[in-house]
Amino acid sequence: MAVEHPLATPTGDQSRIHDIGYRGYDGPRLGRSYARRSLYSQSLRGAYGLGRSVKSKVLPMLLFAVMCVPAAIMVAVAVVTKAHELPVSYTRYAIVTQAVISLYVASQAPQAVSRDLRFKTVPLYFSRPIETADYVRAKFAALASALFILTGAPLLVMYVGALLSKMDFAHQTKEFAQGLVSVALLSLLFAGIGLVIAAFTPRRGFGIAAVIAVLTISYGAVSTLQAIADTQGSGSAVPWIGLFSPITLIDGVQSAFLGGSSAYPGGTGPSAGQGVAHVLFVLGLIAACYGLLVRRYRKVGL
Repeated sequence: MAVEHPLATPTGDQSRIHDIGYRGYDGPRLGRSYARRSLYSQSLRGAYGLGRSVKSKVLPMLLFAVMCVPAAIMVAVAVVTKAHELPVSYTRYAIVTQAVISLYVASQAPQAVSRDLRFKTVPLYFSRPIETADYVRAKFAALASALFILTGAPLLVMYVGALLSKMDFAHQTKEFAQGLVSVALLSLLFAGIGLVIAAFTPRRGFGIAAVIAVLTISYGAVSTLQAIADTQGSGSAVPWIGLFSPITLIDGVQSAFLGGSSAYPGGTGPSAGQGVAHVLFVLGLIAACYGLLVRRYRKVGL
């Protein structure tokens, strides 16, 4: 309850000091790790519209359903026909559904960071106790986790269906594990690229358009150049051209080391040496995206 304390002044006027009862916080100080975990969990929930309006849930949930429904249909067909193999391999599924994945990244990367930029709330995060790297790690990990759920869920549906149809357990488990490694790399790479692009514009619409443009144009350009090189008899150049698009990078890694079939023209994936170059390029891009985000938010948070 407010308490008034009259205060006499030399001129005879009276001023009042109001004690409105503010108290300092004397509860537990949970520190940076708790703040980082909270930011991660809230960002992950937000990537699927959880805790937000119904309108925010529509697109991510719809894209999640679009990813899982074809996998369920393939499983149903395999069970009915008593097939010994799934129509699409685990490592191939993300390549086939790349348009859905790109749309999800384009819609959720700006949602993760653009609002903080638009409403200039980023400096509030850095007041204390978290630092720039904590913010970047939480956002990066949240979007990568959301992508891993999006791309890993249909693989799980396929794996369970394969076991229910009594396909070879050891073979299916090995391919399922290879598929998970592939989509984990894809999730990290796409999350990094999407966040870097979105972090440079406070306008969500511009961020969505920019992410879609980078992911689709790069894939279209690289695929066209690969087809031209293969037609002109320069098949050895095809794997190297694949370094310049995120989806062809992942395709090269999984076809070289994860037993996947290559989508490159001619069906010839990179050799072991070229596969190492693909892996290093993927890891380098992920590290570069993280570094760019940290540098960007150090400037924004000033």
